[in-house]
Amino acid sequence: MGKRLESTMAWIDDRFPATKMWEEHLSKYYAPKNFNFWYYFGSLALLVLVIQIVTGIFLTMNYKPDGDLAFRSVEYIMRDVNWGWLIRYMHSTGASAFFVVVYLHMFRGLMYGSYKKPRELVWIFGMLIYLALMAEAFMGYLLPWGQMSYWGAQVIISLFGAIPFGIGDSITLWLKGDYIISDATLNRFFALHVIAVPLILVFLVIAHIIALHEVGSNNPDGVDIKKLKNEEGIPLDGIPFHPYYTVKDIVGVGVFLIVFFAVVFFAPEMGGYFLEHANFEPADPLKTPEHIAPVWYFTPFYAILRAVPDKLGGVIAMGAAIVVLFFLPWIDRNGVRSIRYRSLPYKINLTLFAVSFVVLGYFGMQAPTPVGTFVSQVCSLIYFGFFVALFFISRSEKTKPVPARVTH
Repeated sequence: MGKRLESTMAWIDDRFPATKMWEEHLSKYYAPKNFNFWYYFGSLALLVLVIQIVTGIFLTMNYKPDGDLAFRSVEYIMRDVNWGWLIRYMHSTGASAFFVVVYLHMFRGLMYGSYKKPRELVWIFGMLIYLALMAEAFMGYLLPWGQMSYWGAQVIISLFGAIPFGIGDSITLWLKGDYIISDATLNRFFALHVIAVPLILVFLVIAHIIALHEVGSNNPDGVDIKKLKNEEGIPLDGIPFHPYYTVKDIVGVGVFLIVFFAVVFFAPEMGGYFLEHANFEPADPLKTPEHIAPVWYFTPFYAILRAVPDKLGGVIAMGAAIVVLFFLPWIDRNGVRSIRYRSLPYKINLTLFAVSFVVLGYFGMQAPTPVGTFVSQVCSLIYFGFFVALFFISRSEKTKPVPARVTH
């Protein structure tokens, strides 16, 4: 049996680099031996992507992308399809879980300087994944064809109309496929959500992983482990990703799935944050919900949009809040990666940035009030101020000595 398996693998390796890929990306890929809790979220993001693709395939088997049938097909999935309610709740909970792990993954990158040389391209691929994920979530949000789906899409698509010189109107018309949100919009978003954007996401994830494994993983100390190697060329502070980190990630996956299915089984709506109450009513173009707001993972940027009185200015600010993250590797001028060895002003700056993002997310979910608008304006200034302050702090920052090797 063993010889037959070896001969089979040899036959495959002659035609496809299966063993080579296994060794390069798992068994002989040496990762720093001081990974901590924050390094769970990359693998968890990959797990949630698989959950979303698999559950999405089963949902499309019974979903009807038709303005008259879409809402009823979702109800049919929930009530009549065997285990349809479970698949739908896994998919809806997975959408929020995806953004939870991605936001934590991005925050880890900010803390430990994972965007710095030579990992600029890893960061850019990650940001492109984030953009594709936002597009995927937005287009999928319309598909249930409920009240909040319909009117949320109406508000977001109308924002493109603020772009001058007729460009915005052309983009709006293309997105809608009609002069109003209609069956044509639903079909368009369904095609993009099910086929186009997932293909882009998978390609970007593969590129992200390949770029990461080419330059090597960062670590909590921000030390390059490739500098010190033994006589066999193995990093002194590195251990094979498999089996050490595959086993470690299994523990993280187990804890994540306990929390994930606790939400799926006991609180799939999460008080209206994961599935809004208004979305359990079919879309009605003649009846506007009392308060229109996007799902929680879009609300920080929605709060920035509302904080600017001018519509075009708000759209520009919202777009700039995302685009500026692409330039982070060049905004931060300091050579030290890890927050462990950065100065107190840097730590305060990053803390204020994280707090402002959370506060913006909260007020983006609330109905607009004078107090809420003022707080959103202040937090928007803090958000953008982070990048300005980072540029000046990092140029003359007094950092602690960085160790030559990783610490435990």
